[in-house]
Amino acid sequence: MRRRNAFTMIELVFVIVVIGILSAVAFPKLAPILSSAKTAKAKDTLAAVRSSLAIERQKRVLRGDTSQIGDLGDATYAFRYFDGNSSNPVLEYPVKNCASATARSCWNRDGTQTPKTFTYRFGDGTNAVYELKNGRLVCKSGSETACEKLLK
Repeated sequence: MRRRNAFTMIELVFVIVVIGILSAVAFPKLAPILSSAKTAKAKDTLAAVRSSLAIERQKRVLRGDTSQIGDLGDATYAFRYFDGNSSNPVLEYPVKNCASATARSCWNRDGTQTPKTFTYRFGDGTNAVYELKNGRLVCKSGSETACEKLLK
């Protein structure tokens, strides 16, 4: 009788059970890390946009241009170009608007309001709302704690 070198069914079931137990223990510990990573990304985006706004304001001053920055995005992107000028990007990689009205952990630009507003939707359902006023992103949220989450 010829013997095959392979795993038995019991060995395979045992490995699957062990992997299941490990994932059941690890997943609850990784979920908060994912949420804090998304918040850290939002903080970095906000800091980069604010820095980019400051640089753009200074460039305009040096050129003698006193016009205010009116917009940073369009219908698809929250942060893309300054005032719709495609040769003048806000960030190296544009930030897309939320995919849907219920999407979480994303930026959304409301182009219907003046001044333009930019909202970050946290995973827990709270929102941090910023207005573009005088070339700066200023917190507009009714609750200052939502904006503070992105400043800590």
